[in-house]
Amino acid sequence: MTDPTPPATLLFVDDEANILAALKRLFRTQNHRILTAGSGQEGLALVEREAVDLVISDMRMPEMDGAQFLERVRAYTPQAIRILLTGHADMAGTIAAINRGEIYRYVSKPWNDDELLLTVRDALRHKRLEAENTRLNALTRKQNEALKALNASLEHKVAERTEQLRRALLTLEHAHRVLKDEFLNSVTVFSSLIELRGGQFDARLAGHGRRVANAAQGLAQHLKLEPDAVQDVMLAGLLHDIGKIALPDELLNTSMHALSPEQRAQVKKHPTIGENVLMAIEELKGAKPLIRHHHECYDGSGYPDGLAGNAIPLGARILAVANDYDALQLGTVGPCVLNAAQALDWLLEQRGKRYDARIVDAFVAAGLPEAIPGRASDATTATQATGVPLRPIALAPGMVLAEDLTHHDGYLLLARNHMLDRHQIELLADLEEREQKQLILRVRAESMPPDTDPTP
Repeated sequence: MTDPTPPATLLFVDDEANILAALKRLFRTQNHRILTAGSGQEGLALVEREAVDLVISDMRMPEMDGAQFLERVRAYTPQAIRILLTGHADMAGTIAAINRGEIYRYVSKPWNDDELLLTVRDALRHKRLEAENTRLNALTRKQNEALKALNASLEHKVAERTEQLRRALLTLEHAHRVLKDEFLNSVTVFSSLIELRGGQFDARLAGHGRRVANAAQGLAQHLKLEPDAVQDVMLAGLLHDIGKIALPDELLNTSMHALSPEQRAQVKKHPTIGENVLMAIEELKGAKPLIRHHHECYDGSGYPDGLAGNAIPLGARILAVANDYDALQLGTVGPCVLNAAQALDWLLEQRGKRYDARIVDAFVAAGLPEAIPGRASDATTATQATGVPLRPIALAPGMVLAEDLTHHDGYLLLARNHMLDRHQIELLADLEEREQKQLILRVRAESMPPDTDPTP
């Protein structure tokens, strides 16, 4: 993560070039702006022109020693931190520098690199804290003055504002509930549409997503996950098979055991496809990794990334148990259709191997197992290319797509007229790097900043 603190400006003053060179080498990796001067007069000239945060000066210099120099620095820019380099023979001058120049610290020569780096870091932190304290004190004084001016009518104003906030919060809570309900309804409907396509070939698939979502939600609650994590597991359960939309019809209702190696490889793409097609939906940010990893195995033999153990997200480990318990009874996992008891025996046999043993044990302890009753190729229309072609690295938030963005496997990633945000741009860049295939987005020219560099 990038440090938001701007680089500090450091000034090194010494009449010996080798000392200045050593200091520059020591601090060149510290993301600071470095200035150097070969004498006190040269240093003062720099202080007059530049905003210097910290000064390191040698004690013994001709014409103007370190104590005199730092005293004049203090008079001109008292906010600059002052550090003195001194030998053991210079203690009298060091005391004078402390008294007159109010130095932050003195460092004996030859210095220890680590100690000097730590001293400078602490000094800059001290300076930032002092500046922040000054800012906060000024803000506090300003606010206190404002509070005094409002004191006569404060009680009335507080009551009035409180009532306004109460009404606003009620409105926001209602709107949030409505949006949340509508979103969950939309996800449920979409889950049903996914099953509708599979249901053309086997009616038993109807309700699979809802059963998996309910079981996974109950298991997450039994494990005492946070409410947001429980909802992510439930949403992932509803949409875990969304990537199968991209599969040919003949693969939708065939057990993995009955597929050729080539067909298995094609089916194994569906968790990745599922994550990618949901890219633009911020509300599914926590569910998407669970969809991607719900076919990972605890022993590392799963797909798409071969994760093992706790490297697999907890929600995905929960989803794997709930999904396979249902799928075993549909006959889409093993070589034959199992009943509820047989499916549970399978989970128990695979605990610690295919599944996290803790999750299987919780699944049984929660009483979730129950019997399950009963038992098109992609076509892309070519359109004339419009907009400016850009790679993800050249995108900026606020840009609007002039055309649909489709994955090289043929499914939709982002629709035309979609406005990109920073998170989606990062996801697109990650997708391009992970799959080692260039992504070219066509962006409306009028939505681009004037200095954008097109990257065909």
